[in-house]
Amino acid sequence: MAGLAVNIDHIATLRQARGTAYPDPVAAAVLAELAGADGIVVHLREDRRHIQDRDVYLLRKTIMTKMILEMAATDEMIGIASKVKPDLVTLVPEKRQELTTEGGLDVMGNSSNLEKAIRALHDRRIRVSLFVDPDDKQIEQAQKIKADVIEIHTGAFCDAKDPAEADKAFSDIIAAAKAASDLNLGVNAGHGICYQTIKRFAGLKEIDEFSIGHSIISRAALVGLDLAVREMVQLIKEL
Repeated sequence: MAGLAVNIDHIATLRQARGTAYPDPVAAAVLAELAGADGIVVHLREDRRHIQDRDVYLLRKTIMTKMILEMAATDEMIGIASKVKPDLVTLVPEKRQELTTEGGLDVMGNSSNLEKAIRALHDRRIRVSLFVDPDDKQIEQAQKIKADVIEIHTGAFCDAKDPAEADKAFSDIIAAAKAASDLNLGVNAGHGICYQTIKRFAGLKEIDEFSIGHSIISRAALVGLDLAVREMVQLIKEL
């Protein structure tokens, strides 16, 4: 059965909106784990718009399941990851002006820098995932530069307004998951997945873990974090 890694970035977004000490993403991580999450995801962005360095170091001491650190492939972030030693680093593209991550890494066009980052993290015994669009060439290149895992960017499917567009995007996800599995890569999936779109993944056994944040935190504002996580865990169990 696939696991659920809960992204708690938006707990920090709410805190930063008023510059207060609350809500604390560390407390959110504890609640998410108690509700059945298999891991906790945080994205330490270069502009520090939500998660802060303090959060990352405290979370490493607090998380009992698995800590996944999303970050850009920069020297600064590699240095932080080397100290924190998360269970998995997910390398993602990053632009200052974007509201959220807009697409997958261009592994083909940035192989040299990504390979260097992967090597540095492997030297510190940290597993590495690459966040990629569902594209066979990008996935093949990820395997060539020694990534351990790929996380398939599911945004095109989750954000599609037209059913035909959604069907095409989901077909791409299926093909990508199978291609990555055939290359002996771990397969995660994330971006835009909600309580409705998760149901479409039934039967896609190649996916090891779903990374879900915005929809869970949004629902938590209405029903509480414990119930919001438990509901998503149950939906994944039913896939």
